[in-house]
Amino acid sequence: MNLNEHAAELLPRLIERFDQLRIRPETNKSGTKVVDCGIQARGGLEAGRLLAEICLAGLGHVNLGPSQNNLWDGPSVDVWTDHPMLACMASQYAGWQISVDGYFAIGSGPMRAAAAREELFDKIGYRESAIRAVGILESGELPTDVVCIDIAAACGVEPEQLTLLVAPTSSQAGTVQVVARSVETAMHKLFELGFDLSSVESGFGTAPLPPVAADDLSGIGRTNDAILYGGQVTLWVRSEDDRLKQLVDGIPSCASTDFGAPFAEIFAKHKNDFYAIDPLLFSPAVVTLHNLETGNSFRSGRTCADVLQRSFGR
Repeated sequence: MNLNEHAAELLPRLIERFDQLRIRPETNKSGTKVVDCGIQARGGLEAGRLLAEICLAGLGHVNLGPSQNNLWDGPSVDVWTDHPMLACMASQYAGWQISVDGYFAIGSGPMRAAAAREELFDKIGYRESAIRAVGILESGELPTDVVCIDIAAACGVEPEQLTLLVAPTSSQAGTVQVVARSVETAMHKLFELGFDLSSVESGFGTAPLPPVAADDLSGIGRTNDAILYGGQVTLWVRSEDDRLKQLVDGIPSCASTDFGAPFAEIFAKHKNDFYAIDPLLFSPAVVTLHNLETGNSFRSGRTCADVLQRSFGR
């Protein structure tokens, strides 16, 4: 399967309803289609939901529903996929730091598999040749022609065959699509722990949807906290019970020494340096592993409603 083609098939559901979804698609001088989902355009919840599904390359589903376990009196973002390695790691993971001509964004979506700039693609054994590429940018600015041409070249496509969807974290659409990464964070933690990701058959995750923050830095804090302290993920795997029993306690965010404070405080403590934060922190609050080989389940972690209340402002 081709991730960029799967994502491109979803684009009409977003672009053709631009007025209803409160988004703004434009084609710039380079020929790249840029879809503003929350910068100058207002965007909204449905734009964020579709943005998240495109980020999963059309191999996952995203819905909004009520929060569980009295964690938060607002909604939650639910996500599930039967292709977690491809949907989450080869597409959704925000692993491409884009810095071109003074422009900065975090890149995700299936365009990453076409560019394959990250060492991760060598380790999971996947990359693809694309005729057209689709990407998501987390940024407060729309990309310039120079940026679009650079991204297209990295993906091996012509600029007119590139579509970029853009939303800042401090927007409705941006908040939804970031919180929809609960399964992805669990998969990435398994990757860091050396587990064979091809053994993971399916994933389901839920995390509370926080209020939209006034600025991107606050938005990063709230969306991270939603997963770190409220995210609950179930993975269906094929492995040995002893391996899963040894593994499960290291997956949730409470395995980190930084666990227990809102992300904004942790970030400030480390002088706003992401790389100084304990990497074990970045995972859901609770993880359950269902072994399809034996029928046994292994669960670890805990949610923290008090931290969510502090982070979300209530």
